[in-house]
Amino acid sequence: MTMPHHALEITLTRPLSAAALHRAARVLPLAANHDATCLMALMPAKTPSRALHRLRHRLEARLPIDVITTHYPGADHTVLLNVTFPSAVHAALKAQAQHAAQTPERFLELAVRRELAQHADQETDRLERAVRQLLAHTTPAYLLAAVGQALTRLPESPTP
Repeated sequence: MTMPHHALEITLTRPLSAAALHRAARVLPLAANHDATCLMALMPAKTPSRALHRLRHRLEARLPIDVITTHYPGADHTVLLNVTFPSAVHAALKAQAQHAAQTPERFLELAVRRELAQHADQETDRLERAVRQLLAHTTPAYLLAAVGQALTRLPESPTP
């Protein structure tokens, strides 16, 4: 039976030099973005979680790894993260998780989900305020036509 391969994204804490990237790529084939701050790799493993751990074990001594994530969502529509915390942060996280009667992994997962939901709510509120501001100076029909026209053009990078 063949082992499935998992696409993993490695976010680095700083850009790599060409030489450092070449040294790391000798251990495992890697694809780098334009400034070598983000890498892609395929890792054989039975599960995505095992692939994340295996990749970190093979490359963490060679790369300034910040976060490793699964590149594609799993069957449950989630992306897995592999993060290593300094010992003091890990101890605090473990204590807070224990106080909440959860594993550190579950505690962190719920905290991230809460923050993402809060961010989504804030973004919805921001967009609603912007639309109301626009509607104060035009009709819904003109605004809708302008939005439709803007959506048919090539997207540009969003401005905050």
